[in-house]
Amino acid sequence: MTRPRVAVLGPTASGKSAVAMAVATSDVGRRLGVELLSVDAMQVYRGMDIGTAKPSPEEMSRVPHHLIDLVDASESFTVAQFQTACATAVDDIEARGGTAVFVGGTGLYLRAVVDDLDIPGQWPDLRARLERELVTEGPESLHRRLVELDPAAASKMEPSNGRRIVRALEVCEGSGRAFSSFGPGVDTYPDSPVRQVAILWDRAVLSGRIERRVHDMIDRGLVAEVSALMERGLSRTALQALGYKEMVDHLEGRASLDEAVATTILRTRQFAVRQERWFRRDPRVRWVRVEADPVTEVAPVLLDLLT
Repeated sequence: MTRPRVAVLGPTASGKSAVAMAVATSDVGRRLGVELLSVDAMQVYRGMDIGTAKPSPEEMSRVPHHLIDLVDASESFTVAQFQTACATAVDDIEARGGTAVFVGGTGLYLRAVVDDLDIPGQWPDLRARLERELVTEGPESLHRRLVELDPAAASKMEPSNGRRIVRALEVCEGSGRAFSSFGPGVDTYPDSPVRQVAILWDRAVLSGRIERRVHDMIDRGLVAEVSALMERGLSRTALQALGYKEMVDHLEGRASLDEAVATTILRTRQFAVRQERWFRRDPRVRWVRVEADPVTEVAPVLLDLLT
């Protein structure tokens, strides 16, 4: 019998992890052998525990978790590597008769595993050249080049979005294929065996939850965690994690702790809005509006889908 697969998703600080733990430790979850797969681009890095809100050692001892602590924070980790690691984990879980439940808020990573996206390769030397050109020529110039090479991709990117334009040009030039030819594209939503449930809070309430989470991370030692990581080295990819770049700025004297905290809260709120917008594009996602407690209001929906 094919096991059902579900995903609980939503913006940061929405309560996804608590909901997933409640599902996994319920009578139904234990009977189905639920194991959790973190779909988070930053929880893959060892040592980045507090700022990425990883499950605690006690939680991981109670329920098997996967796709956490895969590489050192000094290394880069790509969505293609994540896709491969996730497929291996799911195969292992289901071979043992268990049930995979995805948990996370990294939209592209979730699409990569839910829809088995065709992920283009990487060409570091080419990318380095394009990034230099981005600095000297500006994103609009590179966007005009992309219009010539791949008008379909260019039409979906703001001319000011240098990071996306560089990636698209890297793929076009490196692979000899249009960036838009890799599919299914992120704007296509085919049938999927994964049933997705998203947590929806009133935006003002979620904003308060984010602020409390950031202050809690500071109280738990985020500054010391970032300091230790700086000694070992942080890859450019790992440094994109919310709270880490800001604490590096504080530790290197470019911002006071209060300024770093305020910036982290602001950027996390902005990121949460982008996450919600990303997930709202997908018509397959079932949204559950939460009024008070995500566990009591969302976990029953997931359990119903699993049975």
